[in-house]
Amino acid sequence: MSARHEVELSLVIPIYNAATFIEANLDAALRFLDEYAPSSELVLVDDCSTDDTLKVLERFRAKAATPRVRVLHNEFNRGKGFSVRRGMLEARGRLRVFNDADFTYPVDNVMRIVRALRAGADVAIACRLHPDSHYIVNSQFLWKLLSRHWTGRVFNFVARVLLVGELRDTQAGLKGFTADAAETIFPLQRMDRFSFDVETLFLALRRGMKVTEVGVQFIYRKEPSTIHFFGDTLKMLRDMFRIRGRAARGEYDRDLGSRETKASDRGSNEVHAVQTERAE
Repeated sequence: MSARHEVELSLVIPIYNAATFIEANLDAALRFLDEYAPSSELVLVDDCSTDDTLKVLERFRAKAATPRVRVLHNEFNRGKGFSVRRGMLEARGRLRVFNDADFTYPVDNVMRIVRALRAGADVAIACRLHPDSHYIVNSQFLWKLLSRHWTGRVFNFVARVLLVGELRDTQAGLKGFTADAAETIFPLQRMDRFSFDVETLFLALRRGMKVTEVGVQFIYRKEPSTIHFFGDTLKMLRDMFRIRGRAARGEYDRDLGSRETKASDRGSNEVHAVQTERAE
């Protein structure tokens, strides 16, 4: 393992207003890492939560009493894309995986992503349409989930035509990257909010990386937010054309500079914000 990759696995969790449930999930995450990846770190990125999330994270870090738990705090709300990017670039792992804070994909799914990366993938992504995937759904949310599913299929069809080829599920909140892939993709990635997933995969494919889809367990426990979902879908469709336009102008083809320069950039919100889209 190279000196700049100090651990085998970094688990990055972007977090916003999760005070009511996050501590139990973090306990589960740390137990998982202790069992399956002793050479690891847990990178928690608070996106300027307005509840007590940051206090909970600091309490958890103190209780864990290990440098393997790291808490990063965005000084103002930047969005999930920014938080994932920051976590990935400040991570020290040879393999780097991010998972949604609510563990819709239970934390043991991380090992499925890790196995795909160890088998040769540059990027490994959860795919809810994979034949090995299965859902656990609260029955009262079934019809709303189905409506979201079909709207998501329309979105994914457009994404496949414009940006990601044969990939079937761009928006699942569990993805993993080798360190080299993360350090190549994320300095170029600009979208701060929910379009960052499709932009990230577009960049990986554009750079000739191997992207592997992985079957996962998906647990749906909560009420879907239909109004926000449809509004966000329209914004993401708009963003796909913006990504296409940037690619046509060569904005994703700049020289990334040396690894040493990128490594020295870690730890600064301002550095990671340089290439972001502030008007999303």
